Amino acid sequence: MAHDLLVERLSKSYGAATVLGPIDLRLEAGTITVIIGRSGCGKTTLLRCLGGLEQPDSGMIRIGDGLLKPELVGYVFQEPRLMPWLTVADNVGFGLRRYEKADRDRAVGAALDRIGLPEAGRLLPKQLSGGMAQRVALARGLVGEPEVLLLDEPFSALDPFTREQMQDHLLQLHRMYATTIVLITHDMDEALVLADRILVMRGRPGLIESNLAIETGRPRSRISADVLRGRMRLAALL
Repeated sequence: MAHDLLVERLSKSYGAATVLGPIDLRLEAGTITVIIGRSGCGKTTLLRCLGGLEQPDSGMIRIGDGLLKPELVGYVFQEPRLMPWLTVADNVGFGLRRYEKADRDRAVGAALDRIGLPEAGRLLPKQLSGGMAQRVALARGLVGEPEVLLLDEPFSALDPFTREQMQDHLLQLHRMYATTIVLITHDMDEALVLADRILVMRGRPGLIESNLAIETGRPRSRISADVLRGRMRLAALL
């Protein structure tokens, strides 16, 4: 059973400078939340705290009745960050070393099927296009079937056509896995196409200025009236 993600009074400082918080949030299980805001407003710090890559100074992150543990989280960075000396299959399965080999191979094969690269397991990262490499990064984030998937501007380095393809592919994966997704972007259209909810942040310290529910069902046309109106609303907030 999936559980809501609850953030309570989360804050983070570096030295004397408070860079984040306090943040209070409830994210419904199985939804896509997009965080948008100007550079330096604390978006990545919040995501890293959610993923256990940074320790907050105060506050709690809960899922269901317990704390959110790193093993329940998948993380996809701005760059694919694939290890060049490992094959695609070994990159995807790197976090599954506690699995028996047969179970790991099955999980990796299923993940590669779901990203549309079933024959790519023996390739090295240098043999992949940018879009293929980011698909592999998505597979690595999802292979353990985490409850929460965190994405830090995962498509920002891609050309516009590939970026749209990857947005559509992320929605397909979301339908398959029903994972709770939290994604950072600077792209208003990306936020409006993907999100069930958009959090607009400002800083410093980083705070959530607006929490917008997106009522339009998916898939959403990027040139629809709803998306155009949403873009104007976000532009005014930013």
